[in-house]
Amino acid sequence: MVKLSPGSRRDGALRRDGVVGARGKSMRKADIANEIYKQVGISKNEAADIVELVLNMLKAVLQKGDSVKIAGFGNFVVRSKGARKGRNPRTGEEIGITPRRVVTFRPSQVFKKYVNS
Repeated sequence: MVKLSPGSRRDGALRRDGVVGARGKSMRKADIANEIYKQVGISKNEAADIVELVLNMLKAVLQKGDSVKIAGFGNFVVRSKGARKGRNPRTGEEIGITPRRVVTFRPSQVFKKYVNS
């Protein structure tokens, strides 16, 4: 079962372009679940569970360090960044930045073309 954050709505607001989003600015998990509910015809709770399941699967694969490739959409890739020196912009003091892994998204050509049309 998906727990929504305080103040979140399952119905979302309809934007001028016909896409559901929170207050017309961005789409949240609850908005995606609501769209699945409307278009597929399953219950809202089942739709929310499906969204949660898909996102948890993506997170688990990325946590292992593997890539996620979705045809026609793009690739999520885990990159390793080494330790480096940084600088506090306010004080100019030099600080060490620890090594870390980051997730990058590279959209497919089909997705880029769709967004730019």
